Amino acid sequence: MDFDGASMRYLRAGSGPPLILLHGLLGYSFSWRFTIPALAPYAAVYAPDLLGAGFSDRPRNIDHSMRGTALRVLKFAENLGISSFDLLGTSRGGAVAMSIAAECAGGDAVGQRIRRLVLVCPVNPYSAHGQRLAPFFATRFGAAGFRFAVGHFPLLFPFFHGRLYADRTKIPPRSLEGYKAPLAMPGLFEHGLSIVQTWSADLLELQALLPKLREIPTLLMWGSKDPAVFASSMEPLARHFDHVEKIVFPGVGHLPYEECAEEFNQALIRFLVK
Repeated sequence: MDFDGASMRYLRAGSGPPLILLHGLLGYSFSWRFTIPALAPYAAVYAPDLLGAGFSDRPRNIDHSMRGTALRVLKFAENLGISSFDLLGTSRGGAVAMSIAAECAGGDAVGQRIRRLVLVCPVNPYSAHGQRLAPFFATRFGAAGFRFAVGHFPLLFPFFHGRLYADRTKIPPRSLEGYKAPLAMPGLFEHGLSIVQTWSADLLELQALLPKLREIPTLLMWGSKDPAVFASSMEPLARHFDHVEKIVFPGVGHLPYEECAEEFNQALIRFLVK
């Protein structure tokens, strides 16, 4: 799909009510390789590589803030002719999903509606981890360290990737190769840095938007041993929703859709087909 000359890659499968899947930071549609086949009998599933990530283009000077990304996803849905859809976001994609839902609930996204919201280990204002780390990377010293890390990412990536799982014996085969594949495309540093530079402001904005989401039926899904977005943030986040279901996967890390894919898919299907 063309976005002002930049190409956004996406996967599509299945038929039924539309469902859009949003990946996290340094993820892409590959994250949903076990989810898409399971959901295809129940929904028309769309999994974009957000601009800057995966095998989509990485245009310079693009707004990668939470709201900037949210507005592009709404444009993505509009271009597909989708006005009402279910939305699932994981990690940073979960924060973007909440921003999208707020745009629709507040009437800013005219003619678009979120039917149901699924948040998987979503970045949120109640997990202290990212609140400390992202502002550091936004400093000059932190940015230099981030640039060094990106420059050596092929060597460091197995360490960072492995840490996202609570049990490394449950890392699916060829996962590392799949996540590393887009790293050969230039622009990774600029994409990642532009996201962390607005991280703190995005969290403040998200906290202000949460009251708009109260009426949206929502499913929260978390790994009990998530090292990236702490599971302890689930309860304070859940208090913002009147119609919320909560699922915690014991002994699972930040990627439950991979580490316990069958259990994850079953829970997700139960929520979506009610």
